[in-house]
This record gives sequence, C-alpha cells and structure tokens, in this order.
Amino acid sequence: SAKNIDNARGGAIFAGFLKILPVFILILPGIIALKLSGGNVTGDKAYAWLVTSYLPSGWRGLVIAGLLAALMSSLSGMFNSTSTLLTIDIFKRLRPKADDKTLVRFGRIATAAMVALGLLWIPFIGLLSDERMYVYLQSVQAYVAPPIAACFLFGIFWNRVNGKGAIASLLTGLVLGAFRFIIEIQAKTGSLQSEFLNYAASVNFLHYAIFLFVVCSAVLVGVSLMTDAPDKRQLRHLTFSESGDIHSEKGKYHSLNVFASVALVVILLVLWWIFR
Repeated sequence: SAKNIDNARGGAIFAGFLKILPVFILILPGIIALKLSGGNVTGDKAYAWLVTSYLPSGWRGLVIAGLLAALMSSLSGMFNSTSTLLTIDIFKRLRPKADDKTLVRFGRIATAAMVALGLLWIPFIGLLSDERMYVYLQSVQAYVAPPIAACFLFGIFWNRVNGKGAIASLLTGLVLGAFRFIIEIQAKTGSLQSEFLNYAASVNFLHYAIFLFVVCSAVLVGVSLMTDAPDKRQLRHLTFSESGDIHSEKGKYHSLNVFASVALVVILLVLWWIFR
C-alpha cells in the first residue's frame, strides 16, 4: 500500500527498528523478575510472578484480560490465514467447480483440524522450550526462515535464479529443518543413541540456521545453473538488475533512508556485541 518505492523502503526500514523492541519487551521483564526474586524465578514463570506479586487486584484483571485478548486475536488471525490458504490455494485447485458452501465447510473443517493439532502439540512445546518460550519461538523460526531468506535474497539480486532452484532449495530446507526438529525432540526424551545425531541435536539453533542457509543457497545456485535460465521478460520489476524505470524514480537513494539503514545496522551490531 506504499505510495511509491521510496515510501516502501522507508516502511521496511522502520519495521526493522520495530523488530528490535521485542528483545527488550520479552527479555527485560525476565531480568527484573530474576533480580527482584533473588534468583528464584526464571524463564516463563517471570511474567506471571510479576503480575501476581506486584499488581493490585484490579490491575491484575486488566493485564490478564489484555493478555487473553491478544492471544485470541493472534490465534484467530492464524487460523483464518491457514484455513484460507488450504481452501483457496489447495482445495479449490483440486476441485475448481466447488461452490461457496463447500468452500466454507472445508474451511471450517480445516480450522477445527488446526485447533486439534495445536492442542496435540502443546506437550512438545513444553519439552523443547525448557521453560523459555522465547527461545522455542526463535528456534522454530531458525528452522523455517533460512531457505526462504536464501530464495528471497538470491531472487532479488541475481537474475539467473529460477523456479526449479527455488523449489529445490525450499524442499531441502524443509527436510533439514524437520530433521533437526525430530532429532531435537528425540534428544530431549533421551532416545537418541548415535553420537553424531546427539551432536547435531545439541548445536545451537542459530548456528544450525547458518548451516541451513548455506546449504539451501548452494542448492539454489546449483539447481538454477543446471536448468534453464528464466525469461528476461518475466524478471522485469522483480530483480534488482531488471527493475527498469523503478531505478529512475526520484528519491532512489533518499538520504534519510540511507542514514536510517546505516543506523539500524550499527544498532544491531552494538546489541549483538553487548548481548553476545
């Protein structure tokens, strides 16, 4: 919905600054609870302990109501997106003549199935989180994001990448991410006997994300080079080198955007150095 390219770039940069906030919103309360409790309260217990110990009755209700409202909003949005994806992109293609009533019924069934799967997955969340939900959320993203990031970055900056390479890269990332997820669960339950698999399951998830990105990038480049190059006409306005008249728009390198980008990179490096 940006009015021009320069406005879209500014919005993306601003979103980068906003992504810094969760680190403090999620981590600082835990540090505060650790200090106030004398080291007795850690992990996911910190938020509940702060609410019950330091807020009066009325404020507790408001905080809990806000938490539940945010939770319900997130879940409803996720279920709606998932059911829409399954209904429109999969079911409707398999049954193109299905009427609206059939599509709505399938969407409801898909939503109910997602709710059931979510409930069944709760024990695994407790097993993998080690009472640190934030680490669990980041680790799951680390198994999913690398192949997507590889396809996006190479697709933007290199016009030789094609669809076959992207599909191969995404499937490779899916297999390797699922493999790490499965062996991590087995390692937590103590059912892994192989020393190599135990090592692979114990590697920090961020380091595994780097490995996953490198492998998916290699697959993407290799498969793309072994298959036909995409048509130049298909790449117009899609890759950096084939952007055409977009590059000539006024404000291509807006000074404020450049300054904000540099500031964002510097802030991220400083935060990484502080919390390394």
